[in-house]
Amino acid sequence: MQKVEHIGIAVKDLAQSIPLFEKLLNTTCYKTEVVTSEQVTTAFFRQGETKIELLESIDPQGVIARYIEKKGEGIHHIAFAVDDIEAEMKRLQAEGFTLLNETPKPGADNKLVCFLHPKGTNSVLVELCMEKKM
Repeated sequence: MQKVEHIGIAVKDLAQSIPLFEKLLNTTCYKTEVVTSEQVTTAFFRQGETKIELLESIDPQGVIARYIEKKGEGIHHIAFAVDDIEAEMKRLQAEGFTLLNETPKPGADNKLVCFLHPKGTNSVLVELCMEKKM
């Protein structure tokens, strides 16, 4: 793993949360994107080498909506950049971690992603992400 790529924060309403985080981080939101496969709209902010990703559910029964219903708004996951996502998935599986998806899937911000089950990571949802090759 190279670095923390981003921290994902579950929010109820991007329209309210984007201005809040722009003030908090003293920077503008540089991108919003719908990720249909995850049933979310995302908003990204850059802080040095790390990004903050806000996630709003586009489906009342979606993963983020259920997360907020259960735990409230807040930190949802931490994402680590990797050079070779498939190799890292194999390595982590061999170390005993449970992957939530068997193959990398498209994510926001031009990434391929894979999530690790939080039961094996002290209740932290961990995302691996790799820049898609063009």
